[in-house]
Amino acid sequence: MYSIFRSDLHELGLKYLTELKQYMSGEIDISALEKIQYEKLKKIIHYAKDGSSFYSDRLNAINSNDDNNNLSSLIEKLPFTTKSDLSKAGNTISSDSLSNAWIYYETTGTTGPSTPCPRNEIDSLVNNSFLTLQYESIFNQEGKQHIIGVMGPTELHSTGDTFEDVFRSLGHTVIKMWPRSPVVGMHRVLRLIQDLKITALVCTPAVAAELLKYCRDNGCNPQKLGIEIILVLGELITPNRLRNLSRNWGAKIYNCMYASQETSILAACNDTNKLITIPFNNYYELICPFTHQKLNVGDNHVAGELVITHLYKGNKPLIRYRTGDMVRCKAIGLDRWEIEPIGRVKDVLVLNNTNVYAFDIENAVFEELEYCFEYFIEINNISGTDELKITLEPSDELNDALLINKIKEKMESKFNMKVNVHVGDVGGLIGTAAMVSWKAARIHDLRDDNNNIERNSALEIMKKRAAK
Repeated sequence: MYSIFRSDLHELGLKYLTELKQYMSGEIDISALEKIQYEKLKKIIHYAKDGSSFYSDRLNAINSNDDNNNLSSLIEKLPFTTKSDLSKAGNTISSDSLSNAWIYYETTGTTGPSTPCPRNEIDSLVNNSFLTLQYESIFNQEGKQHIIGVMGPTELHSTGDTFEDVFRSLGHTVIKMWPRSPVVGMHRVLRLIQDLKITALVCTPAVAAELLKYCRDNGCNPQKLGIEIILVLGELITPNRLRNLSRNWGAKIYNCMYASQETSILAACNDTNKLITIPFNNYYELICPFTHQKLNVGDNHVAGELVITHLYKGNKPLIRYRTGDMVRCKAIGLDRWEIEPIGRVKDVLVLNNTNVYAFDIENAVFEELEYCFEYFIEINNISGTDELKITLEPSDELNDALLINKIKEKMESKFNMKVNVHVGDVGGLIGTAAMVSWKAARIHDLRDDNNNIERNSALEIMKKRAAK
């Protein structure tokens, strides 16, 4: 409604949406896109130098007119921005004042100072328009009006506001119901699903699994609730775990976006269930996190750390921001990438002198499973050799000792190390992944138990939840 009071914003929105649709339909080729990106980048550099005291210092020596109109040349002149920079810079990294933002968010601050994440109207317009076009193909396949339960945090977090805006634009009904709120809880979420005949959910994989277990423990068959679509986000999710959740819910489940509080939307899925980047809004690079060497993205998948530069005048545009996230990606045309997040750079595990990604461990755990979707791993070093101990949450299929042995043998073959697999209590840390990290929630590295800041943060969150 507010847009009818803001004619300038309404006109800007229509203009941007027209251009975005032209790009997404293939009317803007790569050559034209690069010219658009180049002009946008120059404007962002000037905007940040003028408005951000952090970038004013950082970009002081950058002359955006001395690059022969070459996009790559200009990008490579720019210094990286890191998570540490964001934490130290605080509000000084913003290129506009808070009074010109429409809303303020910040990161959870579970492992250090919270990072401010104010959003202005352009932030929301640019990111939510892309999401709306992507999700339209999912929700409007049958011309059905959905009632959608958005189960995301509400405390200084963007999840509820973003999905409310997107689904409202698509003509669907939104119910915000954060199950970990002390005034909501799983019992109330289940009642709302039943009473209101909710047909779609938005949540983390951990919440989707937690609600499944709550249904079963309370004599409710989740497949008879009428849930047709689930969008999961907020933490690492692998194809095999996604498949298990989908089977148990009897619903289509989509890994719906790659995003963060700091960066907003960097990729989103459509009905193909693949995460696709949006170069019209952001400039993407892939680097080796250890050498900083730029990696070429082509027809074959390549893994590296994702680096992004915002190409729109949000409240806090980031320039050559190292996300700290590892992704596998390949080019798919129109300068877009299909990406698969495989864990944070600091979640890469060194097991017997070999780098192992979080994604590959989780996917291997669930390869042979159909009805189990939670796990916990301990890493230890025995007589100079690293070993894994994997605890799987109880399910009927795990009464089969042959299946457990098959999982063990496959894991040992894949990772070339000793693996012990057993069934038992996976603990309460698994519910903290979206708040802290995949590693803190699912890995206890006993090789270096004195350096577990994130694990300790996850333990504190778990204790606070248990005390409510």
